[in-house]
Amino acid sequence: MANKEKEGKEKRHFFKNFKAELKKVIWPTPKQVVNNTIAVIVVVLITAAIVFILDLAFEGLNTYGINKLKGIVHTDNTSTENVVDTNTVENTENTTTEENTGVEENSNEAVENVTENADQNVQE
Repeated sequence: MANKEKEGKEKRHFFKNFKAELKKVIWPTPKQVVNNTIAVIVVVLITAAIVFILDLAFEGLNTYGINKLKGIVHTDNTSTENVVDTNTVENTENTTTEENTGVEENSNEAVENVTENADQNVQE
């Protein structure tokens, strides 16, 4: 029970101190509250306007600046790739033609060999 009485006294003591501290606070007048509120609203609006302007500026840079550069670079890369692709196709065609010629020669030799072997078998 002694603890409950002690806790009750501490609570009363706390609220007395709390009330005493609130009396020491210097409360603003209604005029000061209005002036401070207006000042805060003005600062927030100015900050919002600055952020809005910066957002528009960076969006414009992105749309007309960086994306345009990407398009130019992409176009340059595409034309370079076309040149490389054309050279590759020409080299492939030359190689394929040479390979086909070699295959045809081998095919002709094989046909001649088969024909000779058939002739020899017929004669025997």
